[in-house]
Amino acid sequence: MSETDITRTIDPVVETQLDEDDHLKREFVRDVLAAVEAGDDSGARTLVAPLHPADIADLIEQAPADDRHDLVRALSDLIDADVIAEMNDYVREELIDSLAPEQVADIAAELDTDDAVAIIEDMEEDDQRAVLRALAPDDRAAIEEALSYPEESAGRLMQRELIAVPEHWSVGQVIDYLRENQDLTTDFWEVFIVDPQHRPVGTCHLSWVLRTPRGVLMTDVMKREQTLIPVEMDQEEVALRFQKYGLISAAVVDPSGRLVGMITVDDVVHIIQEEASEDILKLSGAGEGDINEPILLTVRTRLTWLVVNLGTAIIAASVVGMFQGEIAKFALLAVLMPIVSGMGGNAGTQTLAVVVRAIATNELTSSNTVRMIGRELRIALTNGLALGVMIGTAVAFLFGNPVLGAVMGTAMVINNLVAGLSGILVPVTLDRLDVDPAVSSAVFVTMMTDVMGFFSFLGLAALVGLAG
Repeated sequence: MSETDITRTIDPVVETQLDEDDHLKREFVRDVLAAVEAGDDSGARTLVAPLHPADIADLIEQAPADDRHDLVRALSDLIDADVIAEMNDYVREELIDSLAPEQVADIAAELDTDDAVAIIEDMEEDDQRAVLRALAPDDRAAIEEALSYPEESAGRLMQRELIAVPEHWSVGQVIDYLRENQDLTTDFWEVFIVDPQHRPVGTCHLSWVLRTPRGVLMTDVMKREQTLIPVEMDQEEVALRFQKYGLISAAVVDPSGRLVGMITVDDVVHIIQEEASEDILKLSGAGEGDINEPILLTVRTRLTWLVVNLGTAIIAASVVGMFQGEIAKFALLAVLMPIVSGMGGNAGTQTLAVVVRAIATNELTSSNTVRMIGRELRIALTNGLALGVMIGTAVAFLFGNPVLGAVMGTAMVINNLVAGLSGILVPVTLDRLDVDPAVSSAVFVTMMTDVMGFFSFLGLAALVGLAG
């Protein structure tokens, strides 16, 4: 039985509010908004109360921007820290901006440090200070420390709520410690064992603690091999380590090796999704691609890359201009040349997508780059020959001109080789220069395939005298 089926069996009320894909039904959203508009706040809360915090967050996100304020006001009793943590960044920022610093501080105090930081880090500096002043000293110190680390680093991602015990303790002492201290975090599945300098020396699953006799030392039951995460490591690299080593959680250490926090797999799942989406959107120059992103910000992001693309298109057009005499004499060249450049662009995009993903997942390294180039060139040559034979034969047959068919087929092979080579060399070069290959690669690869597609086809046509 799937998780979705279990949820619906446990709570049949929720089944009437969610569709088969676990999305809120349109009719349900409409009914809640209608109740709020009619002033029936109690009715709206009755409808929404059975929902999971993530579904309540979805409800607020799906509401039209003009209706969100009234919806949040009506559901105020149900919008707790868990709901805030599940919200889309832009919607959450809009909501937080409408709250007093004391209210934001109350919400942050209920969250794990990483979620609290996510709420506070995007606020204006004056608002940040006001919220931090309203927090309890311990919470304020933890959040201020997290904010001191670089954005998208392990220090921002980690949570400080963890269980750490001395290496000389026995299992019995650990169990007593967990039972007697009410201030400890309640959500954990492993215990970190530390030395006198608070450096992690091992980990122990909670299940091992419960199944081991009380007199056994923790050093005798713990697992010494562990993957330690430097506090300033980029979150994308953190996600790759979790994926590579199959981690559920990992200790985060400062430059001196002291344990300062931990990262859990639920945080990493979010990062993997975020980074994958980010790379795909960067390839197209579409910005963050968030449907809740302000329109002016989206326009500015997309327009920047459209202007760059305009410049590369002008370069490609200038190549065509070099052969305007041949095109004027043999108009069929103008009809066929977009096929060569278009197919090259598609081939280059295929290679580019594979290479950018390989770089992002650390599959492409300095040790296998040459092999990868050879592989993509063989693929490009094979595809180019296949496409060249097909299009060359078709052109020769349709227009009764074998020479034109040969030019078309040859140009297709050349441009496919250029596409394969540029599709791997451009992102690899950018990566070596510490430039994100997902941001700029597509522009350069498209320019190269367009320029070479036009130049190879029109140049060969002029060389063999097709326009003579």
